[in-house]
Parts: sequence; C-alpha cells; structure tokens
Amino acid sequence: MFTLKHKKLHILIYCPVKIPALQYGGIERVIWDLGKALHQQGYQITYLVKSGSYCDFAKVIHYNPSVDINQQIPEDVDLVHCHDIVHPKPQKPYLITIHVNPAYNHTLDKQCVFISKNHAERHQSNAFVYNGLDWDNYPKPKLGIRREYFHFLANAAWKVKNVKGAIQITKQANERLEVLGGYRFNFKMGWRFTLDTHVRFRGMVDNLEKSKYLQKSKGLIFPVLWDEPFGLAIIESMYFGCPIFATPYGAIPELVNKEIAFLSTSAEDLAYALKKVDDFDSLKCHERAKDLFSATFMASQYLKYYERVLNKENLNEVIPTLKEEVTTKYLPFDYSSKNSNNSPK
Repeated sequence: MFTLKHKKLHILIYCPVKIPALQYGGIERVIWDLGKALHQQGYQITYLVKSGSYCDFAKVIHYNPSVDINQQIPEDVDLVHCHDIVHPKPQKPYLITIHVNPAYNHTLDKQCVFISKNHAERHQSNAFVYNGLDWDNYPKPKLGIRREYFHFLANAAWKVKNVKGAIQITKQANERLEVLGGYRFNFKMGWRFTLDTHVRFRGMVDNLEKSKYLQKSKGLIFPVLWDEPFGLAIIESMYFGCPIFATPYGAIPELVNKEIAFLSTSAEDLAYALKKVDDFDSLKCHERAKDLFSATFMASQYLKYYERVLNKENLNEVIPTLKEEVTTKYLPFDYSSKNSNNSPK
C-alpha cells in the first residue's frame, strides 16, 4: 500500500487559466495557493496553465489545447490534479476538482472532488475539499477599527450574484454599499438599474485594494440566486472580521454559523439584520476563516485524496451526477419592502 511517507510526489496542477491572478480570479488564486502550500511541504509542483503564466516556486508549462494533454505531462509526474474537465483523461493517476455547477446529465468522473459538502451531495458524492487561501497574501486585519459601510464582492455583471438584491437590502437599511467586482455601466447590460447615491461601484480590485475596502466594511452582502458551490468572497470577508448577510443557498449555510451570519431570502429581513450588525463577533469571523479555510488546511485534505488515488481507489463508487435537474434559472428572492418593524423570521 502506498503512503505519502514513502516519497515526496511530483504533482502537476492543470487548469486552462492564467496565473497568477492579478485582479479578479477565483480558481486562479485557489490553484496558486494550493501549489504553494504543497511546495512548502516539500512536494515538487508543476503547473500546466495558459500561455503568459509564470510562477516563482514551481515550473510552468504553457497548455496547448490543440495537443493531447498526455503529451504535455512530464514523464516524472506522479499525479495530475485537474481543476477542469479534460479529454482525453490523463494516463497518470489523477483527480479532478469540480469548481462549477455542471449541467444536468453532464458526464463527470469517478475521480471527482467537489468544493463543499453541499456541492458534493447535490451530485450524489461525499468527496469534497473546501477551498482555502494563503492568508499571508493579505494584510493582517485590524478587528477593532471603525467600520463605515457594507460591501458586495463578486462579478456584478453575473446576475446570479444578485448585486440588485445587495443594493435593495442596503437601501432599505439606509446603509452605504461598496460594490467590488463590477462597474455601474456595462456595455452588455446597459445602464445599471440604480442611480442611488448610497452605492459605489469600484470595479475589479486586486488583493491589496480589496483588503482596504474589507478592512473598513461592516459586513458582506451576498444574496446569491443559485446554489453557490463555495464562495471565496465569504471567507475573504470573514478573514477581515466581516459578518455575512446572504441567502441560504448551496454551500453558504455550512461555511458560516449564527454567530457570524444571518441568512434569508428576504431583502427586508436582511436589511433588518444589518441594523443589528454589532451583535456579530468579528473575532470569530476572522478565526473561522483562518482556521477552516486556509491553503495549508486545503492542501492537507487534498493529500489524503492523492494517497487514495495512488492506491488505485475510486473516489466515488459511481460517476457523480446532479441529483435533480434545476428547472429555474434563478432561485427565489423577495426584493419587496413592507415597511414592517417586525424582526426577521
């Protein structure tokens, strides 16, 4: 039986993206931080990624989509960790992390790993590893600093992220909103639906700029309209001591708890919760992110799956398949305001 004590592996991380992520980029940051954490533990890392990529701690091979992936994998690689579906399959031992919500009846693989328990269960699997980030890439938060506004962190042009809902929630609560990840004007979508002065669109921001806004934020507004596979915005916000105000869809309920979050499908209830933001514990927000969602912890969990793969185990007994077909494009959200003084249900 193979164990990781026998040798330090040469791991190839494949994803058709460009690294490092200089601004917006979820998968890009995850695979960078995973590779770095593994490298720091003594594993040899090679990236197979888009042309233009570079890395100071690992070898980089520029992926050619017109060439069989097996012809691009070095002979001495022990295991291939794919972060995208690839055809044909690697001839080396491999596993595939699914970062998205695949379409119903989409063909997956027995060696798939998902990024949250909910994500896995929706695909009839129990194989998952939470995404983690290298918190050393962020300034150390000042948890006692005065907070000035709330923030939205996502690609605002993507309707499932529901910047409209975030604007409505903060408007009802009479709070300022900083939108990180999009502009008021988008040529594909036309003028934004709001000219409200309480909203500021800051565009795509890098880690340093993002950190400045999160440091002064009272909390994250995250009213997504789909089953969120994970939610990097949630753990980044928690790291800076920000409580979470979100819809209870997908992985979100397992990433947070009542001490650091309020979940609802009602803009009115979420707006009411904003008025009680001081009831949430910023230190517990920070500690939960740092302890459960670090790159080091993520790497330790993947190493367990690597060992199973190298022992020729199937990570799933059957090919993972979406359990139920999603028939609605957007999950329910109540934007209305009833001007009620009642507390959230």
